[in-house]
Amino acid sequence: MAEEAKSKGNAAFSSGDYATAITQFTEAIKLAPTNHVLYSNRSASYASLHRYEEALSDAKKTVELKPDWSKGYSRLGAAYIGLSQFNEAADAYKRGLEIDPSNETLKSGLADATRSPRGGAKSNPFVDAFQGPEMWAKLTADPGTRVYLQQPDFVKTMQEIQKNPSNLNLYMKDKRVMQALGVLLNVKMSGSGGEDTEMKEADDLRKEAEPEPEAMEELSEEEREKKERKERKEKALKEKEEGNGAYKKKDFERAIECYTKAMEFDDEDISYLTNRAAVYLEMGKYNECIGDCDKAVERGRELRSDFKMIARALTRKGSALVKMAKCSKDFEPAIETFQKALTEHRNPDTLKKLNDAEKAKKELEQQEYFDPKIAEEEREKGNGFFKEQKYPEAVKHYSEAIKRNPNDVRAYSNRAACYTKLGALPEGLKDAEKCIELDPSFTKGYNRKGAIQFFMKEYDKAMETYQEGLKHDAKNQELLDGVKRCVEQINKANRGDLTPDELKERQAKAMQDPEVQNILSDPVMRQVLVDFQENPKAAQEHMKNPMVMNKIQKLVSAGIVQVR
Repeated sequence: MAEEAKSKGNAAFSSGDYATAITQFTEAIKLAPTNHVLYSNRSASYASLHRYEEALSDAKKTVELKPDWSKGYSRLGAAYIGLSQFNEAADAYKRGLEIDPSNETLKSGLADATRSPRGGAKSNPFVDAFQGPEMWAKLTADPGTRVYLQQPDFVKTMQEIQKNPSNLNLYMKDKRVMQALGVLLNVKMSGSGGEDTEMKEADDLRKEAEPEPEAMEELSEEEREKKERKERKEKALKEKEEGNGAYKKKDFERAIECYTKAMEFDDEDISYLTNRAAVYLEMGKYNECIGDCDKAVERGRELRSDFKMIARALTRKGSALVKMAKCSKDFEPAIETFQKALTEHRNPDTLKKLNDAEKAKKELEQQEYFDPKIAEEEREKGNGFFKEQKYPEAVKHYSEAIKRNPNDVRAYSNRAACYTKLGALPEGLKDAEKCIELDPSFTKGYNRKGAIQFFMKEYDKAMETYQEGLKHDAKNQELLDGVKRCVEQINKANRGDLTPDELKERQAKAMQDPEVQNILSDPVMRQVLVDFQENPKAAQEHMKNPMVMNKIQKLVSAGIVQVR
């Protein structure tokens, strides 16, 4: 019903029946009292009837209902001009331009308000009538002059007069021009073709030519809102592009300015916030970066934005927290933020940042915990428990010593000995290998590793470990004894002195060895083994190949092949 009354009001206004237009808009307002467009249209109708007080009241209501709508300020300015309140009119147009700086109607209105008389001599109404875009709006609104606008020569004539109003006298004999002048001055013109034209309603000549209200809105409110939203988004994207360009050029201040403007135009795209956060991150303004990221996450959830956008904001926040971290505990909120980001979207870059943060935290914890003096005390306590054969307690103190000083090979070596006593051979092997990694010349590490491998019945590997240790200390008796024990076990297998259970156990362990598996899966080696059984002559030829011999020896040591 309100839309129907509004349509009737628009039609009445277009035909110049302003009183009917006011009646229809009033009826529509009763049905939709919060529709700002209705007040705007009625304000224009009142202004057309020179009822500027009512026009001003409706214009104020329009601005009150929709303070971010630039057209409301255009209505407000027109009403003020009609009341000769030019300062207030200028202020209204300026407020409208703050919302829509490119609005030509507001710019023209501001120019009119600025050059209007303020207590001085009256301006020439004949000249002023042709100023500004209101001229065409008045001619279009009047049924008598509307048809003239379809005539190119009339349009050209009016354009010439608008450019230079002083030339008006050249066209005074053109009835169309005189009728248009009457419409623009709101007076009736009469006269015959060759005589001087007489103007009635002389009192109107002493008045300012009132600014014509803008044409009625033909679009529905929803369509207008959609159009305005689209325009704002376009402006926001333009600012974003400029910000991206400034960011690439390292002009960070300009980039921040552009992203901020983009947010003012469109607050439904959180990418402007995340982009500005990226600039703050580059500038080292980490608190500002975190603030923008928090706003982006909060706004993103309100708008149900893409999870990837929210994850990006969280990742950027985590990066800022990492930059601010000064101790291991400072990494905890950063790690938590990265984890939240991964729950939104599992991104490889975010995962890497999480791993790096966790690694940095661990390294800092070790640095903060590092104390060689306490480490030595703990190691001595462990030695005491080891002598008392209290191996679990010894492991506890050796572990604390390692935490306090992770570079002390003695703590790893001692803990490896404890693990060996406890039968935890894989853990002991790991500690022994750590000894060798930290100090390749630490022979006790080789002895620990070789002993564990011997207990695991990996005699070939134990032999290699002992021999590697002898390269650093050729006379080390523990290493020499280890080699001797390994040789005895290997020869025992070669002689076939193993019991069936021992042979079965050794073969089963050997089959788990990747090297043995590769040998047995090699077609060439399978043929060599067949030749050893069926073709002695070919087997002798194979024996001349050192590589083949090494592989055969590996299989013999493993108990896979037996020599008789």
